[in-house]
Amino acid sequence: MANPDGQQAIVQEIEKQIAELERASDSEAAREEIERLRHQVAGLRRQVSGGGGVDGRSAANDPWSRVLVARHPRRPHTLDYVQLLFTDFTELHGDRRFADDPALVGGFARFDGRAAMVIGHQKGRDTKQKLRRNFGMTNPEGYRKALRLMQLAAKFRLPIITLVDTPGAYPGTGAEERGQAEAIAYNLREIPKLAVPIIVAIHGEGGSGGALAVAVGDRVLMLENAVYSVISPESCSSILWRDWDHKQEAARLLKLTAQDLRGFGIVDQVVPEPSGGAHRDPQRAAALLRAVLAETLRQLEALSTQELLRRRHERLRKLATFVDGA
Repeated sequence: MANPDGQQAIVQEIEKQIAELERASDSEAAREEIERLRHQVAGLRRQVSGGGGVDGRSAANDPWSRVLVARHPRRPHTLDYVQLLFTDFTELHGDRRFADDPALVGGFARFDGRAAMVIGHQKGRDTKQKLRRNFGMTNPEGYRKALRLMQLAAKFRLPIITLVDTPGAYPGTGAEERGQAEAIAYNLREIPKLAVPIIVAIHGEGGSGGALAVAVGDRVLMLENAVYSVISPESCSSILWRDWDHKQEAARLLKLTAQDLRGFGIVDQVVPEPSGGAHRDPQRAAALLRAVLAETLRQLEALSTQELLRRRHERLRKLATFVDGA
């Protein structure tokens, strides 16, 4: 069981972030993040008052608790994993059409001495970083940057490793004006054509098209306390019940856990986390992920280009299942 005093400290930390965001910005993204954080605080308080903690053990059979673990304020972010897993990381910027998007980072790096391209969402840790990174919500230029870097990797025959952690694509007016939906759809069409190994690791939140736009690959890995869904539980509750009060039920119905998605064949492998969750021991979490990444990359690099593409397309075509009478 988690330490209630430790959970209370987390509540206080999130409340401090809420207060800082309220003072720092009145943007639509900030308001949405504040609302999400308030509901996260409410969930944490219920966990504490109920005698349980928000960790991997309490989340074992509760999808909503896994959502809270995936959003834990101390959970490792993409750049944390880049630092722990890769060497010689050189970040590349810009989509060559509009601007650079700090919500999505990417560049050349070495993984176990092997040159690779690493790409991932970055949420930001403190208030200043969250605002700069737009809370990990990518704009169209972010997806176009990601595709540019993936195509660059393919040109030089480098494997691609994508680290996914986003609430979803940014739904702001500017993003829509610059072609948010088109950018996501274009990535979904073009990424499967790249003739190099692509490994996707969902380590936090995998939110809707915002995640899917860079989550097309030969193997999709998912940390055991990560979540991956077409919509957030809060938004699903808002649509179905007209409020956010049914988010726990929505989380159960969405089947968003790694275990659920492994059963559906959407995720290929569930990566274990340290006891209590990745935030308890980031170094150990990275070591567990490293072992799976290394073995997966070894398997994929053993395939010919033709076999790699054949298996990728076969995998993608099997994702949709139609059930009569559902």
